Amino acid sequence: MERELVALFEAAKKAADAAASADSGVEESRCLDALHQLKNFPVTYHVLVSTQVGKRLRHLTKHPRKKIQSLASDLIGIWKDIVIKETNKNKQNESLDDDKGSVKTNNNVKTSSVKVQKVPKVESVEVDKVSRSDAVKAGRKVQNVNVVGKTEKNDLAENAEVEKITKEKKQSSGVKKPSVGPGAPPKLMSMIKSNDAMRDKVREILHEALSKVSGEADEDIQDEVNACDPIRVAVSVESVLFENWGSSQGAQKAKYRSVMFNLKDANNPDFRRRVLLGHVEPEWLVNMSTAEMASDKRRNENRKIEEKALFDCERGAQPKATTDQFKCSRCGQRKCTYYQMQTRSADEPMTTYVTCVNCNNHWKFC
Repeated sequence: MERELVALFEAAKKAADAAASADSGVEESRCLDALHQLKNFPVTYHVLVSTQVGKRLRHLTKHPRKKIQSLASDLIGIWKDIVIKETNKNKQNESLDDDKGSVKTNNNVKTSSVKVQKVPKVESVEVDKVSRSDAVKAGRKVQNVNVVGKTEKNDLAENAEVEKITKEKKQSSGVKKPSVGPGAPPKLMSMIKSNDAMRDKVREILHEALSKVSGEADEDIQDEVNACDPIRVAVSVESVLFENWGSSQGAQKAKYRSVMFNLKDANNPDFRRRVLLGHVEPEWLVNMSTAEMASDKRRNENRKIEEKALFDCERGAQPKATTDQFKCSRCGQRKCTYYQMQTRSADEPMTTYVTCVNCNNHWKFC
């Protein structure tokens, strides 16, 4: 079903591109036929999420042909209604499950309270019997003492059970749960094909690079990494790059190679982790430079190199000397630095440039 849906969409997109560049109505009719087939295609929530066809269909709503534009808008509205209905059903099912769990806990609390109340009644009855039967023989008193001991043992056993239950609840509450939302789409088991060998190859390379993150991540973010789907992220990244740059063998081949090199680089695990976790959106990769895609370690090294170059540039300037022979006309202080340069002919005296350390006032004299 997913492959058929993607194939219909690719046919509609191809015809729409041809209709936008040419004036013939043949391509427009082909695009409209493909959109009508998509409209009648039995789609589900999981199919829409796994193929991401809805996002890729949005650019057809801005098509120059009004018929294509209106039909694409209607199709997106229909798919939105399907997604909204499915999410509402999931929420209702979750609320019903929560209600059932609360009812079970209430019943357990009631039964435990009833058991706890029964024991003191038995104790009070036994105490009353002992007080009334003062003239009873010693054998009967021993029997009463045995009964009281049994009830005390029952109380201790019930208390131990209650303590076990509370400990189990605390342990279960302390267990870390993966940060996966209830409405999160399921993970894809196989790569989504695009009927283009070069695009499929790019998707496989991206998937191979993003699959390394699970083995490189720390324990603090391991649950978050496991909740992500590298296949889905690879497909979305490749789709965005194809929409903005075109084919990977075209004019933007160097940009494709730069992105894939930085994602596969063994010394750059930070970049592919940010892409997988969604900290770097696929749309941002279109305009990112190689410096922005570098790892944290490489960024620190580049910053140190820039600071050193700036320091060397400042150090290469004209050397300055500190003196108190000059008085600043602005603040009246005598803390100044100066240097001299031969700005005129050789038989003329040198020009002296003075800077006040206090107020940064500049002047010169010959």
